[in-house]
Amino acid sequence: MITDTFSRKFEYSTNKLRKRLRRLVGTAIADFNMIESGDRIMVCLSGGKDSYALLDILRNLQAHAPLDFELIAVNLDQKQPGFPEHVLPGYLSEINMPFRIVEQDTYSVVKRVIAEGKTTCSLCSRLRRGVLYRVATELGATKIALGHHRDDILETFFLNMFYGGKLKAMPPKLVSDDGCHVVIRPLAYCKEKDLAAYAQLVQFPIIPCNLCGSQTNLQRQVIKEMMQQWNKKYPGRLETMFTALQNIQLSHLVDTSRYDFVGIKPHGIATEEGDKAFDEESLPASPVGMNHDDDASELDEACNTGAVQGGTI
Repeated sequence: MITDTFSRKFEYSTNKLRKRLRRLVGTAIADFNMIESGDRIMVCLSGGKDSYALLDILRNLQAHAPLDFELIAVNLDQKQPGFPEHVLPGYLSEINMPFRIVEQDTYSVVKRVIAEGKTTCSLCSRLRRGVLYRVATELGATKIALGHHRDDILETFFLNMFYGGKLKAMPPKLVSDDGCHVVIRPLAYCKEKDLAAYAQLVQFPIIPCNLCGSQTNLQRQVIKEMMQQWNKKYPGRLETMFTALQNIQLSHLVDTSRYDFVGIKPHGIATEEGDKAFDEESLPASPVGMNHDDDASELDEACNTGAVQGGTI
């Protein structure tokens, strides 16, 4: 009886998570017009939880959405020692997904150029980007889909603010560095913890992301840990911060190149966006952007206790 009750609760939570992720991806696609009829989308598949989830959700949308678009999965084998090159071809063949594996030894280049102990991610990323742009052109792809999620966007925001002196994040849609492609991030509204739970439930054949060696001093990791501590101590803070990225008021920042402060004149019209420096702060009791309906505590508990051993959604 207890097992049956748990199974029903688990199935309910699983379906809730699956529907939420698909809804969030669909909303992001609609908000930013990421996918259009006739698109040929190159889905960059690294072998990590996020890119697997991206491909899985896009395949589902492809089957049910009114738009007609193509998907092709692309993996860049950078010849890192120990990379299990059989995993992705086997998985993609099994699900009958068109794919291309690109082999290019960027690993040796990075190791030759970057001194031992220094961070390799920046150069590795630039090399990888160049290869993927070339492949997108060869494939005739109209869009390049990446698996970055909401937490990645927030981490990038803080990295730029703390280390780069810029208010700049990671946009859900942009033109590529070479000016020839449109890059989209359909997981922009998805939480990393939800994607991790989804990956565990579906049992994607995850490939470790530390094949290039441990780099515990990465600035991004420092930011990630800071955000995790904030979220643990102040639930809902990440949701509020992400909402803030969608609610920018240039008139209340200090960038003279983005707002005409020099030309400001009194106009005699009252405005809600005026100066409130002398007012007492009036903030909502609950964090803005937090959706309590999205709680998946039952599912988290099931995953954490090891109740999920296999199966697919």
